[in-house]
Amino acid sequence: QHLLHLGIVGCVTWLLVRAVAAGEAAILRSNPIEVSDNLTARRIQTQTRVLSRVLMGTVILLGISVVLLTFPQVRQIGKTLLASAGIIGLVAGIAAKPVFGNLIAGLQIALTQPIRLDDVVIVEGEWGRIEEIGSSYVVVRIWDERRMVVPLTWWIENPFQNWTRSSADLLGTAFLWLDYRTPIAAVRAELERICQSEPLWDGRVCVTQITDTSDNTIQVRLLVSARNSGDAFDLRCLVRERMIDFLTREHAYALPRIRAEIAAQEKAPSRAAEPIAQESVRSPGAEDGEPATSI
Repeated sequence: QHLLHLGIVGCVTWLLVRAVAAGEAAILRSNPIEVSDNLTARRIQTQTRVLSRVLMGTVILLGISVVLLTFPQVRQIGKTLLASAGIIGLVAGIAAKPVFGNLIAGLQIALTQPIRLDDVVIVEGEWGRIEEIGSSYVVVRIWDERRMVVPLTWWIENPFQNWTRSSADLLGTAFLWLDYRTPIAAVRAELERICQSEPLWDGRVCVTQITDTSDNTIQVRLLVSARNSGDAFDLRCLVRERMIDFLTREHAYALPRIRAEIAAQEKAPSRAAEPIAQESVRSPGAEDGEPATSI
């Protein structure tokens, strides 16, 4: 009879875990994130994954507790622990602080959603996408295919950049340092032509501005918009390459250069041109060896 009771508890626990997993799979299938506008799908998938893991852990923990309580010895140990609940609770609380911290952080992320699956984030100076949200950590796929594993509590306690928090649309900038003689009107017209011919541009923003100056050059900012971060990066690179090619072919004088001016040095006046002081004329005297003339 005891074995039968244990079997029933195990089967019920297994069925509940499988039911939660089946519900999670059904929700994930009905909300794919492979579409262009996937903000709602990413929100639903994030909540589903986190909450399903919490439910599975709770069901398994309850199942194990029920199984253990069927043994009289375990019940006696439970009563003893309950009598000294103060000390045991303090020790258990200190030991389980990371576990409970990650559990609470997971619930916060599921409800407030500072991050979602497939979000584009900047973490510790690294650009990447949220690939997986586990029960105690988050996996970020870096642009060069590396993986960064970050604890759940880090996302609650530290600031980070989320480029797709409310929308996947982004603005991209390309900066060029050019000569002061650069024809800005021609640069602006060329940027509009590049944007209109590129499917990466979403049709929202296409702006050319002078944003800074230095002793020898001006800084020109080319501002464009795209549907997502990947398109924005590719469009920035493409605009920069084509604009440099355009300036090299059509307006080579607009490329940065250093000017030097050589001035002729004035000659110093010649000493020969200075007036020669005339010596004073006087009558020869005794000091010259001549007799003085007396009148």
